[in-house]
Amino acid sequence: MKDDIADTTREQLATRVGFLLVSAGCAIGLGNIWRFPFIAGKYGGAAFVIVYLAFLLILGLPILIMEFATGRAGRQNIAGSLRKLQPEGKRWHLFGYIAIIGNVILLMFYTTVAGWGLAYFYYMVKGSFIYLDPSEVGVFFDLFMGRTMEMIAWMALVVGLGILICSAGLQKGVERTGKFMMSGLFFILIVLVLRSVTLPGAAEGISFYLEPDFSGLTWTGIYAAMTQAFFTLSVGVGGMTIFGSYINKDHSLTGESLRITFLDTSIALMAGLMIFPACSAFGIDVGSGLGLLFVTLPNVFNQMPAGILWGTLFFLFLAFASMSTVMGISENVIAFSMDEWGWKRKKASLISGVAIFILSIPCCLGFGPLSWYQPFGEGTSILDLEDFIFTNNILPIGALTLVLFCSYSFGWGWNNFIRETDSGKGLKFPGQARAYIKYILPLIIVFILVRGWIGTLS
Repeated sequence: MKDDIADTTREQLATRVGFLLVSAGCAIGLGNIWRFPFIAGKYGGAAFVIVYLAFLLILGLPILIMEFATGRAGRQNIAGSLRKLQPEGKRWHLFGYIAIIGNVILLMFYTTVAGWGLAYFYYMVKGSFIYLDPSEVGVFFDLFMGRTMEMIAWMALVVGLGILICSAGLQKGVERTGKFMMSGLFFILIVLVLRSVTLPGAAEGISFYLEPDFSGLTWTGIYAAMTQAFFTLSVGVGGMTIFGSYINKDHSLTGESLRITFLDTSIALMAGLMIFPACSAFGIDVGSGLGLLFVTLPNVFNQMPAGILWGTLFFLFLAFASMSTVMGISENVIAFSMDEWGWKRKKASLISGVAIFILSIPCCLGFGPLSWYQPFGEGTSILDLEDFIFTNNILPIGALTLVLFCSYSFGWGWNNFIRETDSGKGLKFPGQARAYIKYILPLIIVFILVRGWIGTLS
């Protein structure tokens, strides 16, 4: 297989730290903050966490390594990298186009939810929740969801910020901003955790979250741990492939992927350590879904001394987490345009930004003029449909494609994958895992795909 002649001209991330933080930022999202703490508490606290970490190592981590390896070897977006690495006459790169469409679909609903976070940061600074009782906080969220034009404006701000950062360049825009947001994210979360665990009455929440309770760990909980481990890194659609294409071969990809997985998991664990003690301290049910972020936690901050300060810090943290994902996925879409059509970064950013904004409008309308459209029954919306297409279809199909591509000779092949993965100093990929990767991991992904369909449509 011929060497990549574009290495000297392709943009590169300036530092290893930049690669780690930007990649972790792309993986870290809203699911780390609200879904992980809730299901961890629901299915046995620390017992769930132990099972989750095991699945993360055997399920999420190998696919993350495959994404990085494909990107670093191919030196292009996922479609271009698959096209370059695939055997002659094969058509693996066609999935790359589906993966890019998946990135666009993700942005079509994720930008709306990220806009809610920015809006609540503004409202928290403004003091809009002061003197509201718990029911009134819930009404506030319902009214906000009904203001369609305002929701579109916040979504437009998210799209604009993400595209503006990417248009500034890989190093000056994406890497520099990613370092700032991730550093700020960790600092704010540490401050919030320290405040939460020192609240009077927080001990019960800490015990609930951290003490193993294997009696609460059912088969449903084990499946929840499996799916959370699979989806948390957002692997399978090229979001990590593009950042793999921006790095050199100085370090092995197994070690780098472990560091990124550690960063992603740390945020999820710390989010729970902030949420459960705070809710326990004020006797508020943690709840589930996005209501945890936009109803439950504002009620918690309302009861805390200096609640505006802590609430503002939390929603700033939420903004950093969501914007880091928007920035990373936008970079993937922009890089695709640059690689495939030869566009300059500014042109690719402008056209991608306009397209993403227009395509994201239906999600906002789904809570207003198009609220009559409920694809999965009462209470569902266009957001749920877009989420289903991406999360339950494109993501697992993409992960399965990468596993087969890297494992079998009718794809890139195991030897090529290992050679690329182990290039550089650091931890090497365990060769004894080959049988598991080839035969068992694909079956697990198929199980997740089928179970996701059954759970959604039943």
